Amino acid sequence: MAAKKEFLLRIDPALWNELQAWAADELRSVNGQIEYILRNAIARRRGGKDTVGDSAQEPSASPENSR
Repeated sequence: MAAKKEFLLRIDPALWNELQAWAADELRSVNGQIEYILRNAIARRRGGKDTVGDSAQEPSASPENSR
């Protein structure tokens, strides 16, 4: 697996607090939550086709997961 790109993100403290709470609710780190949100946004932009890697994805809707 290729190394992940690092970059500095300046973010409003109120937005940070919201992201932190959301991440905690979903048992993710804030970084993982931001990556998850961005992957979903890109998938929606591409018409539901996620072609930007596959790490940190939620399980697909299959009979085992829909119970």
